[in-house]
Amino acid sequence: MANKEASVAELTENFRSSTAVLLTEYRGLTVAELKELRTSISADATYAVVKNTLSKIAANNAGISSFDDELVGPSAIAFVHGDPVAVAKSMRDFAKAHPALIVKGGYFDGNALTAAEVTKLADLESREVLLGKLAGAFKASLFGAAYLFNAPLSQAVRTVEALRAKQEADS
Repeated sequence: MANKEASVAELTENFRSSTAVLLTEYRGLTVAELKELRTSISADATYAVVKNTLSKIAANNAGISSFDDELVGPSAIAFVHGDPVAVAKSMRDFAKAHPALIVKGGYFDGNALTAAEVTKLADLESREVLLGKLAGAFKASLFGAAYLFNAPLSQAVRTVEALRAKQEADS
């Protein structure tokens, strides 16, 4: 009994401390394939095979009731502590190569996600790509601003130079 309570406490903490949670069914995957999946998401998440009853209790303790109907069959949960988009992409790509992995749903930013919404999350660009685009936009804005500030100055220099040349020609 104490062991189950410790498992529930650990799972509850995992639910609470994760930026996102992805629920999967892994029926038909080999141990080697599960290890491959764990390795592919290890930078941003931990992937744990869980007991449905204990997971349901832990999720409810953490305020998540959306998994209650989904926790059937052999379940495993990706507890995301990094980039949820990167984990969703890895899961999607792994599921394409290994159709036995089924993403059942998820929980992100206080909201339950359907399997289709997890796929949409996977289709988003990664944080690094978005930051790169933002940096590019800032850089372009800075160049535009520099051009706007320099244009009147260079035009004034050309005008002064033209007046000076005209005065020299007139004298």
